[in-house]
This record gives sequence, C-alpha cells and structure tokens, in this order.
Amino acid sequence: MTISENLNIEAQKYIPGGVNSPVRAFRSVGSTPRFMKSADGAYLIDEDGNKYLDFIGSWGPMILGHNHPDVREAVIDAAASGLSFGAATKIEVEMAKLICEVVPSVELVRMVNSGTEAVMSALRVARGHTGRDKIIKFEGCYHGHSDSMLVKAGSGALTTGVPDSAGVPEGCAKDTLTAIYNDINSVERLFEENKGEIAAIIIEPVVANMGVVLPKDNFLQKLRDICTENGALLIFDEVITGFRLGIDGAQGYFNVKPDLTIFGKIIGGGMPVGAYGGKREIMENVAPLGKVYQAGTLSGNPIAMAAGITQLRTLRDNPKIYEHIRSLGNRLATGIEDIIKKHNLKCSVNNLESLCCFFFSPEKIEDYNGAKTSDTAAYAKYFNFMLNKGIYLAPAQFEAMFISNAHTEKDIDFTLECIEEYFTKGDM
Repeated sequence: MTISENLNIEAQKYIPGGVNSPVRAFRSVGSTPRFMKSADGAYLIDEDGNKYLDFIGSWGPMILGHNHPDVREAVIDAAASGLSFGAATKIEVEMAKLICEVVPSVELVRMVNSGTEAVMSALRVARGHTGRDKIIKFEGCYHGHSDSMLVKAGSGALTTGVPDSAGVPEGCAKDTLTAIYNDINSVERLFEENKGEIAAIIIEPVVANMGVVLPKDNFLQKLRDICTENGALLIFDEVITGFRLGIDGAQGYFNVKPDLTIFGKIIGGGMPVGAYGGKREIMENVAPLGKVYQAGTLSGNPIAMAAGITQLRTLRDNPKIYEHIRSLGNRLATGIEDIIKKHNLKCSVNNLESLCCFFFSPEKIEDYNGAKTSDTAAYAKYFNFMLNKGIYLAPAQFEAMFISNAHTEKDIDFTLECIEEYFTKGDM
C-alpha cells in the first residue's frame, strides 16, 4: 500500500471524507487522492515521491508556477516581521493601490480571506446600495459556498432559488434567481417578472466551474446594458479570470466594466486571500464609511499581501508572461482538437488564453445543460490513465486546466503525446 493510500485511510478517521475540500477526494474519478509533499515550477511531488506535471496550479493562483523564488522570498521576509497583527499595515495599502491602478472599474477595494467571503460581502453591498433583495446568478456558475449561492436551477429557463445543499434553509435562497448562461432572454424574463426587485447580476465572465465555457454573442455587454437600464449592479466574479486573462482580467479582455468585482486566489500568490471592489460610490457603503458591515481579523494579512503583491507586480511588469501562457493554451487546445478529429472522438474542447477544458461530449459546450451531457465515466478512465503517466489533471470533468508560466512547449507536447496514446492504446 502506498503512503498516499495509508494517509487517505488515516485522514478519514478525523476529516469528513478524508479531505478539506470535496473534489480532492477523487470520488468522481473512482480513485484515491494523492497526498502532495512539495511543488516546484510546473510540477507536484507526492508523499511517495511520484512527480506530476500539474495542470491544476492550486485551482488557478499559481500563474507564475509553484514555489516561484520571488514570491517565496517575499513570504519569508514578511514572516520574519510577524504573522498577523490585527491592525493596519503598509503592504495592504500598496496592494489596494496596485489593484485600483490595473483594474479600471475598481476605485475602492476591501481585502478578505477567500473568494467565498468576497462574494458574500459584495452581494451584501449590492443589496445595501440598491435597497433591493433579489440576485440573479447563472446555472453552472460557482460563487463559493455561502448559503444564498448554493442554488440549483430547475429544468426551465429560470427559477426561484431552491437550496442545493443540506443545511441551507429555503429562506436563504428564496431571493436568488437563476438564469441560463449565454441566454439573454432568460435574464430579460427575470427582470420583467421581478421589476424593481433585483439588486444585482453576479456572473463568472468566463465560466470555469462547469469546465471552461466562454460568453458568446456579446453576452457580457448585454448584461451590462440590462443592469444599467434597470438600476441593478453587475458583479463579475473574477476569482478565476482576474489577472489571468490579462492584468485587467476578463473585464479588460472583453471591454465590459462591472460595478463590483470579486477577486481571489491569484492575488494571494498561493496564500489565502480574496477581495471585492468597485465604484467609489458603491464601496463607500461599506463600514466604517457606510452601513454595510463586514469585518475580518485576518483580512489584509501581511503574509498573504506579500505573496500577492509580488505576483501581481511580476505580471504587471512582464507582459511576455501572458504571451507565453496564451501560446501554450492555444497549442494545447489545437493539439486536442487534432486528436479529436483524427480518432473521430465524441469529445470537444473549449479554451481561452491559459484556460482549457477537454469535454467528453460531442457538442460544443455553451451552457450548463450542454456541460451535463459529458460522459463523466469516460473522463474518469482518461483521468486515471493520465495520472499514471505523471500528468495531474482536475479529478472531475467540470473543472479547468490551468497553464502557468512555468509550463513549457515540451510539457504541452508531452501531454498531447499521452492523450494520443490513450486514444490509440488506452482502455476506453
């Protein structure tokens, strides 16, 4: 029995399912988790000494690669001065200033500790600013595990909230309305049926939690227009896309300016951190300036700020990083498309810049219903084959592949060779 297998048995005695986040359990791919010991560049090493080419990157934040020397040194230097003060620090001011400088829609920003916390806080601000209660989210978009966002859509184009987790009272979700991603008609209907009641639309501008799904037909601009016309706020959840699609995120990439933006992961450079920010007049509702209360002992933690500001400055000052990861993302997606055509596979691929997803579905995936057509059993076989080849993919079909600056063309070509081998010789 491997060390990871023994650790999995031991972990289940003390941690629900043996993991501290469900997808890590590997249950959707019929396997057992690998327990990681270290990481460097584009690679992970588990407790058994196995080395994996990593396409998760801690679910996105490792855009420079694991254990980047500048980020590591910044953390070490900051830790030498203390781990947490519960008081204001210079570095959190520097971080806030940098975010406001590179993201045009953000005039004031508040640091928090996770994307989930940022979403919860931004929704409260939207409700406090507008004096309205209802929120529109999109089927298949994930915005963390706060109660009001754990909502499951019905089979129709829209629905009033239904809790999607045990322990969430219906009252917590009753003001969450669900629309269909890429379907502007479903959004218009919700506004028509809830006139003067909708505080905000929240959306992943590029969905990365049902695989990778791109906005089409000027969808984001249409949402911007609808919000403006109806006095509602547009909230971009850029936990995945922020600083990954470019230094100004998806809003810069698509040239659509939201009222509020959610950040996480990447601004921590691997440390726990999140943030929300937006127009000054909206953010001035936040205490101590306004009546929308939000607080956190570890918000703006100096260690997290040190890691994050080092990474963001590196990205800002080195635009060739974005050229590199874009090139690799296109190389990977094009290579997968060639394999699909060669073997006449019932598969498809979506990609944008350094985000990619290989769907085990023959249709081009444009929304949640399309994503659900994926053959998850086929993905599980593929995942385990690739894992045994030393390639660490997301242990679930409905996640993104993340490319970092540490990846090379050789890494991408090796990955494509393994995919080709699977469909040529693998047990499908």
